[in-house]
Amino acid sequence: MSDRPLLRKAQITAVGCYVPPRELTNADLEKLVETNDDWIVSRTGIRTRHIAGEDMATSDLAVEAAKAALAQRNLNGDRIQTIIVCTVTPDMLFPSTACLVQDRIGAKGAWGFDLVAACSGLLYGLTTGAQMIASGAQDRVLVIGADTMSRIVDYQDRATCVLFGDGAGALLLEPSEDENTGLIDYLHEVDGSGGNFLYMPAGGSRLPATAETIAKRMHFVHQDGQQVFKYAVRKMHEVCVNLLERNGLTPADVDVLIPHQANARIISAVAERLGIPTEKAVINIERYGNTTGGTIPLATRDAIESGRLKKGDLALMAAVGAGLTAGAALWRW
Repeated sequence: MSDRPLLRKAQITAVGCYVPPRELTNADLEKLVETNDDWIVSRTGIRTRHIAGEDMATSDLAVEAAKAALAQRNLNGDRIQTIIVCTVTPDMLFPSTACLVQDRIGAKGAWGFDLVAACSGLLYGLTTGAQMIASGAQDRVLVIGADTMSRIVDYQDRATCVLFGDGAGALLLEPSEDENTGLIDYLHEVDGSGGNFLYMPAGGSRLPATAETIAKRMHFVHQDGQQVFKYAVRKMHEVCVNLLERNGLTPADVDVLIPHQANARIISAVAERLGIPTEKAVINIERYGNTTGGTIPLATRDAIESGRLKKGDLALMAAVGAGLTAGAALWRW
């Protein structure tokens, strides 16, 4: 029988990120679809995004992010026990991207799996990994959010092609040495009734790839932007308020809001409803676009590097994504 404690707090001990070098600017998109820089910036806040080369897949982004996180802790891959890859753009349906990452980082003896929750995936992966730490079952869980959204974006659809970029982030979870540091609580929710507001119609068991599905461009992201915007603002505000209230906290207690980077207007609207000053909300979407699984790690890294996220701070992470999915998590950094 294990002598490890039954309940422990998990803390994030390293953050590693990677974006491919190629950039796709708003000026570049003007050459592809009927749009312009003013329209894109005013509606999304995005100025540029990174795009993976033809020889690069999601596992490649994930491996680079994982290596960066391991280097921060001066660890070899064989010290990792579990790998959770949060993605909607796996290299292939099977084997899982987690298996591919495990092999390439030398995580001998580790187990892992892919988690599919779209833009909420990284947040769900973090809380899943944190429960493994809390139970005493695992000591090091590597949670990776990685997506090559450019592979499933229709560059003939100006409403969606301006939104997404490629990128990855890896967060290392370990037991906290201080009971006051780490994951405090989380609140997640799914609402499948809104699944058709943001989805990829074909490619699964219901509509496998055929000449017809390809001709109808059904293997790309389809989105009802207005519905997603309304849900995102309402639900992100709701889960954040409910999570804070059940922990005896208010928005005024939050030092840093680290939201999923879907749209700058969504983030600003959520912060305003919460009563959190804009300067406390991390917004870096202008440089990366919506990288789906990669947004929260990229925002976390930027918050740390800019000095906005410091030891002892109360950090509130929040996300909404396809599914529809939503979630929030409180961390004492």
